[in-house]
Amino acid sequence: MTCKWINACPMRDLESKGAVNDAWRIDYCESVGIWKNCIRYQMEERFLPHSDDMLPDGSFVDFSRRT
Repeated sequence: MTCKWINACPMRDLESKGAVNDAWRIDYCESVGIWKNCIRYQMEERFLPHSDDMLPDGSFVDFSRRT
C-alpha cells in the first residue's frame, strides 16, 4: 500500500522540477508501510502546517546546491 497523500504531496512537484530525485518517492511514498515514518505524512495527519520543501525525513531541500 502506498501513502494516501502520494498524488497530492508537494514532493511530486519537487520531483518534476528536478529538485529531488525519485528515490524519496520509492523509499517512502511507495513503500510497504515505511510511508508511515514520513514526517510530512505524520504532520498532515495531525493537521499541522509544514513547508512544501520539507522532505520525508524532516530535512529540507537545499536549493543552493542545485546547479
